[in-house]
Amino acid sequence: MDAVKRTVLITAHTGREPAVESARRVIERFLEAGFTVRVMEPEAEEIAAPGVDVVPARPTAAEDAEVLMVLGGDGTLLRAAELARPAGTPLLGVNLGHVGFLAEAEMADLSEAVDRVVARRYTVEERMTVEVNVRANGEVLASTWALNEASVEKRDRMLEVVAEIDGHPLSRWGCDGVICATPTGSTAYAFSAGGPVVWPEVEALLLVPNSAHALFARPLVVSPRSAIALEILPGTTGAVLWCDGRRRFDLPPGVRVEVRRADLPVRLARLHDVDTTGAPFTDRLVAKFDLPVQGWRGRVRP
Repeated sequence: MDAVKRTVLITAHTGREPAVESARRVIERFLEAGFTVRVMEPEAEEIAAPGVDVVPARPTAAEDAEVLMVLGGDGTLLRAAELARPAGTPLLGVNLGHVGFLAEAEMADLSEAVDRVVARRYTVEERMTVEVNVRANGEVLASTWALNEASVEKRDRMLEVVAEIDGHPLSRWGCDGVICATPTGSTAYAFSAGGPVVWPEVEALLLVPNSAHALFARPLVVSPRSAIALEILPGTTGAVLWCDGRRRFDLPPGVRVEVRRADLPVRLARLHDVDTTGAPFTDRLVAKFDLPVQGWRGRVRP
């Protein structure tokens, strides 16, 4: 019986020429290795690579694909997550942006990344996501999800909001916004707002007030089983909900935004074995933020 042909889906930030050129190189290497390579319709014309299967830009594009390789920055990967999550397809990011915390490889590692996929020298880890519901008088007005964060932000004037944890009121804040983040999102918007960095292996939810005018306005780390709610006070100008900086919903005064852990994770392909000590993430922090480690000697070995 013939072996099932392996399939990859390639997506790229086609607004950047380096991403388009990288996509062509990746496609050529996968085709040489005998893979079926899919490219989505909106990108196929600009990538212009022969031998690919052009598919509609829908979640079905990622179905049965071994990996979805993403060439771009974190924004490109978050867009690709919308396709990969329903299909359960692992994302493999190659960073062509700036920080690129979600990416597994840099542009210089492009050939090695392809070779490792071909040789099946990678592992897959699951990253927590959150489900987000907007309610008014018990009626669901909007329902969505996030990998990094759900951010409730002021529209015009200062936002007036009451935070709730597991059905109990926590505090009222006058603020620019409140961020509900996952460990994956702790190095994104929540980090910019003063939230803590949380290792991806830690299961938790983050609640980070943004520029709050209150004595108690510290970032909070709560149980992954907790339910977080933010109530926009009546009489205010309303707010805006952003999920991963991609999905936007206008929030009228008086609505309630509920955030809890979602059942469906996002899967990420890792080219290096995941050390249970979290050491690879430590190295990533040092590299991405250019942290000073001069003078470190490590444990003295006998």
